[in-house]
Amino acid sequence: MKSRFSPPAQLTLIVVLLFSSIAAAPYQQALQTPMEDLLDSLGGYECFEGSAFTCVTINVPLDHFNPSDTRALDVTFAVLPAAGARKGMFVTATGGPGYSGISSADYYLPGFGEEVSNSFDIVFFDQRGLLYSGDQACPTAASAFYQRDARGKTPQQEAALKQSSSAFSAGCVNEVSDPSLLPYLGTKQAVEDLEIFRQLVGDEKFWLYGESYGTQYAQTYAASHSDHLAGLVLDGTVDLTLDGFNYYQQQTQAFSDVLTASLETCNDDSACRKDMLGDAVRGYDTLAKILEKRNLHFRFPLANGKSAYRSFTFANLEFVAASQVYSERDRMMFVRALAAFTSKLDMIPLARLFYLDLGVDPQTLDVIPDPTYSEAVFYGVECQDYGYPGSSPEEKANTYLATVDSFEFSIPRLASLVYADLPCAYWPNATTDLTRPDYLFAEDVPTLVLGSTADPATPYSNGVSVYEHLADAYLITQEYGPHVIFGRGNACPDELVVDFLVNDVTPSERETTCEGYLIDPHVPLAPRFAVSFGSPRNALSAMETEIYYLPEFFYWDGFTPTTLGCNYGGALGYELNNAGTRVNFSLDKCAFAYNFLMTGTGYYNFENDRFVLNVSTTGRWKCNLRYDRRGENVKITGKCDGKNFNSDDFDTEHFWHNFPDFEEFNKNGN
Repeated sequence: MKSRFSPPAQLTLIVVLLFSSIAAAPYQQALQTPMEDLLDSLGGYECFEGSAFTCVTINVPLDHFNPSDTRALDVTFAVLPAAGARKGMFVTATGGPGYSGISSADYYLPGFGEEVSNSFDIVFFDQRGLLYSGDQACPTAASAFYQRDARGKTPQQEAALKQSSSAFSAGCVNEVSDPSLLPYLGTKQAVEDLEIFRQLVGDEKFWLYGESYGTQYAQTYAASHSDHLAGLVLDGTVDLTLDGFNYYQQQTQAFSDVLTASLETCNDDSACRKDMLGDAVRGYDTLAKILEKRNLHFRFPLANGKSAYRSFTFANLEFVAASQVYSERDRMMFVRALAAFTSKLDMIPLARLFYLDLGVDPQTLDVIPDPTYSEAVFYGVECQDYGYPGSSPEEKANTYLATVDSFEFSIPRLASLVYADLPCAYWPNATTDLTRPDYLFAEDVPTLVLGSTADPATPYSNGVSVYEHLADAYLITQEYGPHVIFGRGNACPDELVVDFLVNDVTPSERETTCEGYLIDPHVPLAPRFAVSFGSPRNALSAMETEIYYLPEFFYWDGFTPTTLGCNYGGALGYELNNAGTRVNFSLDKCAFAYNFLMTGTGYYNFENDRFVLNVSTTGRWKCNLRYDRRGENVKITGKCDGKNFNSDDFDTEHFWHNFPDFEEFNKNGN
C-alpha cells in the first residue's frame, strides 16, 4: 500500500560496522537454455525504441485460484540478460500499485551499477492490468477526483467525500477498457504471474527486490514461494499486518511529520527563512487557513504571452504538498514555491508544481494521460488487498468515516490523506475479507530491509516491524532521506545491497545506519522587482537560476520541446539539440522579475557546464548582452543604456547554478 501521490547534493555516508565475510556459499544459477535464446523462443521484442530490455508476453490464468475458470490474460516481463558470467535472475517489483516497471526499467540501471548488470539477468514487469499487461486506466476520473475537497471535519464535508468517492469509483470503472479484469488485479493473483515466469525461465531460485508497494508484492510472493528465493530486498517497506485504517493513520502522520520537518529545516537556513518572512511553518499554516475559507484567484502566464484566470484551493495545496515530500529535491522545490507566495504573493510556482503533479497541461488544464501510471490499477489492487467492514457501500463508507474521524483531527497537516481508501467502499467486487496476513518469516531467505527515517509513504516503523519478525534479516537505515533508498545516490545502502546480491555478503551486524539529509539546500528567490538586482550582471545571474528551478524545466523529461509563459510576462522555449549535447533556449520578452524583460536565445552545454544567453533587455535596463558562464566563471559583454558593458569574474551564485538532473527525476518518479 502506498500513497496515491507520486525523483542533489552529494550524500555523505557512514557505515556503522564493517562488512562480514561470506555469509553462505555463493548461490549460482545456470540456465539450461541461454537467456537470449529463451527470450527468442518466447517471442521476445524490443520493449520500446531505445530500450536495452527485451519484452516477452506470457499468457496466464485470469484466476489462479479457480482451476475451473479457463479465462486468461497476458502479462509482460522485460529482461536484460547478464552482461557477464550469469549468477541468476534479479527481479524488481516497483511501487504503486499502478506504476509501470517496464517504462522505468532503463532508468534504474545506472542506480543498480555494473556489478549487478554483469551478474544478473535483470527483470522488470508490468503488473496485470497495467500498460504492457492490459492498459487499464482512468486518468480523467482520477484528475477530477484529486481536485475535490478531501476534508471530512463536518457532516457536509463527509457527505461531499462520499459523493466524490462514489463518483470516482463509477467513473473510473466506466473509463477503463475492460472492467471485467478489475476483480483479478489483487497482489495474491499478481504474484502467481511471476511464479509462472520463473518456471518458464527455469531458475530454481532468484533474487527479488521490492520497493514501496513492491515490498507488499515481494512479501506476498515470499509467503507462498519462499523456497524459490535466493535473497530478498525490501525497500520502503509496508507492514502487511496492519489494516487499512491503521496503515493510513501512520502514513498520514508520516506525511505531516516530513512536511513539518522540511518547513522547520527552512527556518534553520537564513536564506530560506528570509524568503519565508521569518517562519516557514507559519507561512504554510497561514496559506492553509486562507484556503480553508476561500479559494485564491490569480493570473497564470501562458505560452502565447497572455494569461489565464485561475483558482487555487485547499485541496490543491494538500495535493501538491503531499506529492512533493517524497525526496530531498522535491521538498526543496515545494518549500521554494511556498516561499514565492509567502514573500511575493506569487501563486504561480505552486500552481506550476500542482499542474505537474496532477498531470494536466498547464496551458489548457486538459488531462495529460500518463501511460506509466494507472489509478484504475491502484484501486483494482488496493480494494482487493484491503477489506473494509460493512454490508453495503453506504455502510462501508459510514464506517470508514467514523473510524478515521479522530485521525483527521489529531494530525496537524495533510490530514485528508486518511481518506485515501474511501473509494474502496464503492469499488465493484472489493474484497470482503478483513483478515490480515501474519508477519513474513521467510526461513532460509536472507533479507535486507531498507528504510529512511523521513519516508512519508511507507513509514519507517513499518520496516522495523517487518525486520523484527523475519528469520534472517538485516536492517539498513538512512537518516532522513527519500522514500526508497537503493540506487538513489547514497553509496552506503547501495554498496551494502550490491555486495549482498553479487557476493552473498551480509553486513557484519544486524543493523546499519547510513547518513542522509532531509531537504536540498534552499535556492534563494529572485527579487520581485528589477531595481533590487542592482546591476544587469546580477539580474542575468538570477535569471539563470530561475530558469533552472522553473518547475516545468526542473522536472522536464529532457527531450520534449516545450514553451511556457514566464512569471511576469513573455515566453520561454527549450529543446534538446539533435546531438543531445545541449539544451537550446528561446526568450520572447520573458520576465521572471517585474521590469526586466529578455528577448533572444541561449543554450546550456552538458559537456562543459556552459550556460549562455544572447539577449536584449528592456525595462530597468536597455541592453544587448552576452552572458557566458563556464563552470565558476562568468563573462558578460555588450552594451547597456548606451554604454559598453564588460565584466569577467567569479560566479558568486555558482552554488545555485546547478543544471537539473533529468534522469534522476525520471528514476524517482514512482
